Amino acid sequence: MSATLHPLLPPVEPDAAPAVRLTLKSGGAHRGLLDGAWWPRSRDLLSELPALTAALEPAWGRITRVAVNPTHWPVVPGRVPVDGHVVRVGWFTPEIDPHKLLLLSYRVGRWDLLVVPPGTGPEAAARLMAAASDPAGPELTASALLAADAARSASGEGVAVNASRSAAA
Repeated sequence: MSATLHPLLPPVEPDAAPAVRLTLKSGGAHRGLLDGAWWPRSRDLLSELPALTAALEPAWGRITRVAVNPTHWPVVPGRVPVDGHVVRVGWFTPEIDPHKLLLLSYRVGRWDLLVVPPGTGPEAAARLMAAASDPAGPELTASALLAADAARSASGEGVAVNASRSAAA
């Protein structure tokens, strides 16, 4: 599953939901610490998770569980309704990186996504999403990837990845 991340998203119909901003490693890519990245528009899991799971389910099968670290999520609902079924949501403070989302499905198994903070600018988000989904990219945790990008941005470098490889759905 891939699409292209555009600096300016196309206009959205007033009643249409905005596209999910998501990147994933290609199907045969070596799994590392991260399998891709998700750039939600808010910290509201109840409103953000249905679009994410709906985008992933055609390729991955039904998403059954999601786990997060509650550090950056003000409310962690126990269940989220998605297209006629319920996705169970759990939280684990020490076990899950605060900047990662863990997804479980019957068909694919477990996937770990970097959660790009909602307020991140488009250029930084593109760098982070490309780094998290690049099979040859750095083997960093979600928090380490964000810290490395912040440090390199402060020095004017940015994360050394090919931003054209990033994708969003």
